Amino acid sequence: MTGPGEPLRKERLDRFLFFSRAVKSRTLAQKIIETGAIRVNSERTDRSDHKIGAGDVLTMSLHGRIVVWRVLDPGTRRGPATEAQGLYEDMSPAQPPRQERSAFEAAIAERPSGAGRPTKKERRETDALRNEDE
Repeated sequence: MTGPGEPLRKERLDRFLFFSRAVKSRTLAQKIIETGAIRVNSERTDRSDHKIGAGDVLTMSLHGRIVVWRVLDPGTRRGPATEAQGLYEDMSPAQPPRQERSAFEAAIAERPSGAGRPTKKERRETDALRNEDE
């Protein structure tokens, strides 16, 4: 964090996404930014070198959901997850309730636990029963 006499520090958008652990690599961050999936202060950006600082609000479409973060500190390194969570405040809307079952899940037949393929032990027992009959 910057002190009262220090100038406001800004960081590249792709580096911030990497430092905050929103994505696994800067290359992936650049690709996401180029698709236009990220807005900075409600303005769409497709430049990975866009500078962001404390107070900026990022609205992103990541992993199939909408994520809204307020930047608290642009960061200086990719540290542990606890350190990364201190770089932003999560203001994301609550997830809408999912349907009970999707059409894909409904098409798959239900099977009780353990009703799949037999284990090696069960197969040997079955083979032993068959051999007794002969």
